[in-house]
Amino acid sequence: MSGLFIGLMSGTSLDGVDGVVADFSSNFQVLAHASRPFAAALRSELWALNTPGDNELHRAALAANGLARTYAQVVQDLLQRLQISPKDIAAVGAHGQTVRHQPGMHDGTGYTLQLNNPALLAELTQIDVVADFRSRDVAAGGQGAPLVPAFHQEVFGRQNACVAVLNLGGIANLSVLRPGEAARGFDCGPGNALLDHWCHLHCGQAFDHQGQWAASGRVQIDWLACLLSEPFFQTPPPKSTGRDLFNPAWLQTQLQGFEAVTPQDVQATLSALTASTSATALQQQAPDCRELIVCGGGAFNLHLMHQIQEALPGVRVVSSSEHGLPPLEVEASAFAWLARQTVLRQAGNLPSATGARGARVLGAVYPAGSVLS
Repeated sequence: MSGLFIGLMSGTSLDGVDGVVADFSSNFQVLAHASRPFAAALRSELWALNTPGDNELHRAALAANGLARTYAQVVQDLLQRLQISPKDIAAVGAHGQTVRHQPGMHDGTGYTLQLNNPALLAELTQIDVVADFRSRDVAAGGQGAPLVPAFHQEVFGRQNACVAVLNLGGIANLSVLRPGEAARGFDCGPGNALLDHWCHLHCGQAFDHQGQWAASGRVQIDWLACLLSEPFFQTPPPKSTGRDLFNPAWLQTQLQGFEAVTPQDVQATLSALTASTSATALQQQAPDCRELIVCGGGAFNLHLMHQIQEALPGVRVVSSSEHGLPPLEVEASAFAWLARQTVLRQAGNLPSATGARGARVLGAVYPAGSVLS
């Protein structure tokens, strides 16, 4: 079997797709990275499908097709970059786009739903595709998230010190890596999702470049205290969340009674919310940690990084680039690793992170090519 796997990730930020070719033949290394933004119409539809609407099944199926085609374009970009063929790749790990995440709810099992069409992706790329990573963990009583702590342990773990990894995607999640212990991880709360939404609404920009707009405002302490009263923040791990909770409707509800707050002060306070909840999570779950490695798009938000550092004076807050893996390559690499775990029939989840009843082989495999008669 080839040691080359492709990982594809489109997260809750809804900004597009990141892909990597990861080599696991000896020591892990990323050989290539490629990304593509979502077409405006697809991004709008994926955003809309996060909430109930008319004709959802039809719209979701077509959006999944569009997503698979975008994934296939990223795969092609990666192959061209390395001048290799589909036969050189063992499998593609394709996470899909989360539009609902409600584990443990309703009937005691709940569900997590990632839009995807892995069969179409296998057809377009002629590479085996591994998808649907989260549902097996949910079936075993877990949250289905986060799934990246095991990979973080492989790449960032140390033999003599506790280290933590904070992924600042649309949602912020934390991995705690201690020597001799199973990695733990959980969602802290909103990462970039609310910041990006508010910036797009008021500035017409996809995101707040380096947090400059947030830095121009003033944190509203009274409103921040109201935001922090959200019960999710007091819930102990294991826990996970998504746009089901932290969405524009939640934000509008929280703004009731604070309508006089200026847009830039709202942005400043939302940034403080992400920084505060992330820092508090680390202080509560890993008070002995002295280094926090940050990945995801939020690692490029200099103002947010500064706020996190201010909230953690005894901790060194650094970008994952300082450890050899750029922020936008970490999650895609994790799903390349998870695809490899599936192909090898090895566990991909960590019960210490998700709360599942035990370790499980995750994902479903969609073989490439046709069957010869």
